[in-house]
Amino acid sequence: MDSSLGLCENNLGKKRDLDLHISFVIDGQPLRADISDGRYYTGPSDSFMEEISVIYLDHAATAPLCREAFEAMQPYLTERFGNPSALYDAGTEGRRALNAARRQIAQALGADPAEIFLTSGGTESDNLAIIGTLLARPGKKHIITSMLEHPAVFETVRRLERFGYRVTYLRPDENGRIRVREAGEAVCADTALISVMYANNETGVLQPVRELGELAASAGIPFHTDAVQAFGHVPVSVRGDNIGLLSASAHKFGGPKGIGFLYARQDCRPEPLFMGGGQEAGLRSGTEATALAAGMGAAAAAACRDMEQNRERLETLAKLFVQELEQKNSRVRILLKGSGNRLPGFVVLLLAGQESSRLVMALNRAGICVSGGSACAAGSGEPSRVLTAMGLLPEEIRGSLRITIGPENTREEVLEAAGAVAAL
Repeated sequence: MDSSLGLCENNLGKKRDLDLHISFVIDGQPLRADISDGRYYTGPSDSFMEEISVIYLDHAATAPLCREAFEAMQPYLTERFGNPSALYDAGTEGRRALNAARRQIAQALGADPAEIFLTSGGTESDNLAIIGTLLARPGKKHIITSMLEHPAVFETVRRLERFGYRVTYLRPDENGRIRVREAGEAVCADTALISVMYANNETGVLQPVRELGELAASAGIPFHTDAVQAFGHVPVSVRGDNIGLLSASAHKFGGPKGIGFLYARQDCRPEPLFMGGGQEAGLRSGTEATALAAGMGAAAAAACRDMEQNRERLETLAKLFVQELEQKNSRVRILLKGSGNRLPGFVVLLLAGQESSRLVMALNRAGICVSGGSACAAGSGEPSRVLTAMGLLPEEIRGSLRITIGPENTREEVLEAAGAVAAL
C-alpha cells in the first residue's frame, strides 16, 4: 500500500479550520480520506463517498490541538530543527523556544520560569514529583494521598509500599471531596509527602488544594498536586495555594501529546530519575522536544487567555445537555447535579441496568464520542475506584458515562448528543 499525507487550511468566514487528507493506493485503486471541520470523508481519491459527522464529548481524555499550538510548532518541525543544547545559532533558536515555553507556563501559574521542568507528560511528572521527593528525603517513609488519584499517582504509591513506605489513603465524602481534617490527622513526623490531585479526572470535582497546601506548609511537608485535568481550565496559583510540586500534560489543554511539565518550587526540588546529559537543569536528562514545547507554551497562553470565556460557555452547554436529557429520559441519574466545585463542562451520568462499555460503543456508532468513566483506565473491567470511594454501588457504577464538553462544541451538537443518550 502506498500512501501520502497532506495538510491545508480551509478558510470559512471568520473561522480558520485545518483540513487533513490522506491519499493511498490499495490493489492499484487510488483512495483518499479527508478530515475537515470535524467531518470525516473516505472514498476514491477523486470523490467523497461517505460522510460521518463526529460529535466529540470526551475532552477530559484529550483535547483537540489548538491553532496557536499548531502554528507555534511548525518552524521546529521543519527548518528550525537544531538541538537546543548546541552552541551554534540553530541550537540557540531551540533554546529560545524552550525558554519562551517556560515563561508562558510560569506566567499561567504565577511561578518563576526556572521552576518549570519539561517532561514527556503527566505520568512522568507525577512519578518524578513523588519518587524524586522521596529520594530527596531519605529518612521519611510516610506518604499521604487519596483514593481519588489518577493511576500515575495511585499505582506509584502502591508500588512504593512494597519498598517499605507507609501510605495513608484519604477517602472522599459523598460529593467527591477530600476532608482536610482527615489529612491533618494523618500527618506525622515521618511524613515525606502529601499528594492530592487538583481536580478529579472522572468527576471533575475540585479538591481543597489551598487548604491542603496550607496544612503541608505549616507542617513543613512538600505538597504535590496532579493538575493534569485542571491546568488551563481553572485559575491555578502555586504561590497562593502553597503548592510545592505540580504536574500537567499539554494534550489536556490544547497542546500536543507527548509533553508535559513539572513545576517544582525551589525548596521542593526532587532528585532526578534519569541520568544522562543533564538537560532541564539536571532534573530531567534527554534532548528536549523543541516543537512540542513550543506548542505546549502556546496552548497554555491561549487556554489562560480564553479561560473565563470558555468557562461560561461550557457551563451553559452542560446545563443545556442536562436539561435536554432529563426532559427526554427522567430515569437517567445525574451525579453531583448542581455542584459548584467542579471543572466546567463535566457531566457524569448513571444509567441503571446498563453496561458503560456497551453504551460507549452504541454512541460511537451514532458518531458521538464519550467515555465510560476515565479513558486512562478503560478496559480494566473493574468498577471505578473513584466512584466506589464516593459510596456508589457496583450496579450504579456499571452504567456510568462521562461527558466532557469542549469550547468548540455547539448547542446543536449538545442537543443531539443528549437525545442520543436519552434513547439508550
